[in-house]
Amino acid sequence: MLLFPDDPVLGELIPSPEAVAKQLAEREKVRIRPAGAYALHRLGLTTQVPTRLVYLTDGHPRKFKIGKATVEFKATTPKKMALLGEISGPLVLALESLELDKIDSATQKKIINLLQQEKPDLLAQDLQLATGKIYDYLTKLLKQLRNDRMAAVDA
Repeated sequence: MLLFPDDPVLGELIPSPEAVAKQLAEREKVRIRPAGAYALHRLGLTTQVPTRLVYLTDGHPRKFKIGKATVEFKATTPKKMALLGEISGPLVLALESLELDKIDSATQKKIINLLQQEKPDLLAQDLQLATGKIYDYLTKLLKQLRNDRMAAVDA
């Protein structure tokens, strides 16, 4: 395990699980993408801090512990690794862990806000790579956003 020098006040310090995962992926020359509850947390769609950080990877699957957190690399398909958007890619992977029909209106508003922040070309590409149900859900939200904008212009 990578350890930093002892801090005179805090004692022995270890790097964050995210930093270790990123460094391991770089060393092994593989790509990783946050998924599931960890992706939801990173996007601000949940306040729960997961103790299990799941990344999808094009490398070998593995699991390891950093402090109290567990980091898991799960092998996945090239299609999921082709998601390029910094927001839409993790959003597509995060939504796979949810029951889309049970997402409340406050979370939908956060999702719409996230979609607005993504570059349109990356969003369009990532939508094409999403599963059918996620594609349908996100396009419904985008249509709702367009209708809200049109209503505001007409008013």
